[in-house]
Amino acid sequence: MAGPLRVDHAVTSGTFSLDGETFDVDNNVWVVGDDDECVVIDAPHSVEDILAVVGERRVKAIICTHAHDDHVRVAPALREAVVAPILLHPDDKPLWELTHTDHLWDLDLSDGAEIPVAGTVLTAIHTPGHAPGAVCLHAPDLGCVFAGDTLFQGGPGATGRSFSDRPTLEASIRARLFALPEDTVVHTGHGEDTTIGAEAAALGR
Repeated sequence: MAGPLRVDHAVTSGTFSLDGETFDVDNNVWVVGDDDECVVIDAPHSVEDILAVVGERRVKAIICTHAHDDHVRVAPALREAVVAPILLHPDDKPLWELTHTDHLWDLDLSDGAEIPVAGTVLTAIHTPGHAPGAVCLHAPDLGCVFAGDTLFQGGPGATGRSFSDRPTLEASIRARLFALPEDTVVHTGHGEDTTIGAEAAALGR
């Protein structure tokens, strides 16, 4: 038996670097699947930390919500460890190349792309703003969306650095994420969960 569909989670620590500055960060790693197979959402700092969540399961894909280094740093090494393709929106190629000059991702993650796993489907929602190719992953069967750094508990992601734009981000959130049911749980790239309803009330539709 494959067991029930579930979301597993770990926090892994490292750094984020952009525009000549480096910060210490804690990143969420999300793993969606059952007892047999799963997908990994983001590959931040440590292959070992991610494999501890995956366990013995077959990894079908490594899905990157965007290409900041604290979300893709170990993606190529994880790909080698689990033999699974890396998925990334092509608009994030300039950011990817800041971290990985010798490796590309495997499959372009376009808006509306569907990633099947363990009897359910994750649907990609292109939400540019924090990064040009930022993508959220909606899992209606689980009542959640994996938002990367697009939306946090307390508001939109950061937009103070290269390749980001606050008006674009807020437009993405209002048009794409606030269209989801209000009780949808938002699993974020950093920090605690929130809900679409809570953030819509705070930001305004």
